[in-house]
Amino acid sequence: MKITKQARRDAKQLFRSCLVNGLLDENRVRQAVTRVAAAKPRGYFAILSHFERLVRLEVDRRTAKVESATPLVAELQSDVKDKLNRIYGQGLDISFAQNPALIGGLRIKVGSDVYDGSVQSRLEQLAESF
Repeated sequence: MKITKQARRDAKQLFRSCLVNGLLDENRVRQAVTRVAAAKPRGYFAILSHFERLVRLEVDRRTAKVESATPLVAELQSDVKDKLNRIYGQGLDISFAQNPALIGGLRIKVGSDVYDGSVQSRLEQLAESF
């Protein structure tokens, strides 16, 4: 479905109105969707679909997944959290997971950014070089 420029502008304006101190406010998002759905302005379906895309991208950008081969000790977890908060700002939702396939090291994914310091990725790079 093609989205008009006006629908994109309206969705961006709606998205900006849902930000509080640079963070997305869940209640404002609900209220905005309810109001647009009730008012049904011209092209409201396109506005809501683009708005949904913007919200999904923002949620992904504020979510971090940290994978390690073994469970991380609390001290190392807090160090990783501090460094990620310093880089990406406060309000980051950080989850820790265990992935034995990594063999060692860490893989951190924040939105579309991936920091891969795992042994598995280094072995793959080595295999590609041959």
